[in-house]
Amino acid sequence: MPYARISTFLRKRGLRATIVSALQHLNARWWLRGATSVGTVRLRGRAHVSNFGGQMVFGDRVRLDGRTVRQDYAVGAHGTVEIGEGTFINYGADISALRLVRIGKRCAIGQYAIVIDSNYHSTEDHLLPDQPRPVIIEDDVWLGARVTVLPGAHIGHGSVIAAHAVVTGHIPPRSLAGGVPARVIRSLDAPSTEPESRVS
Repeated sequence: MPYARISTFLRKRGLRATIVSALQHLNARWWLRGATSVGTVRLRGRAHVSNFGGQMVFGDRVRLDGRTVRQDYAVGAHGTVEIGEGTFINYGADISALRLVRIGKRCAIGQYAIVIDSNYHSTEDHLLPDQPRPVIIEDDVWLGARVTVLPGAHIGHGSVIAAHAVVTGHIPPRSLAGGVPARVIRSLDAPSTEPESRVS
């Protein structure tokens, strides 16, 4: 391909990428307009925000994908939802807080994940309110598809939560956890016992 054609191709591709990125930023501003603070967020698809007077903060370089199924975010009057910079959240995610849900930097949240800090009503009496308990997800955590993170959960940095797991307590840093309720399967710093695949 001659130099002039390569140069034109790269310029067009760069321009196209810039336009797409700008449109995703504008899309995020529109759909997240109920949030307290929105950094340089990119949103593909749709999201729904219900803010009843709390704090909802999206950090810089957050990427959201609500194309297949929209994402839902809700915060109560005294609640805070914080999503750290560089985090990716896939479609169908549902994140809500009456007190605090904090998601760290560079996390990856799988499709249909649920993160809540309250059950919204008492287990003993459904007419009484529940006591919310903060949820902390530290930096570099990966939640698989359909993971549910329940009130009071704390997931340490660099951990991986397997698909369909239900996290109810504390997961140490750099752990692989799964199950209902989620339990640590192994440390990610320990050598894996899985057989290595060989290419012939």
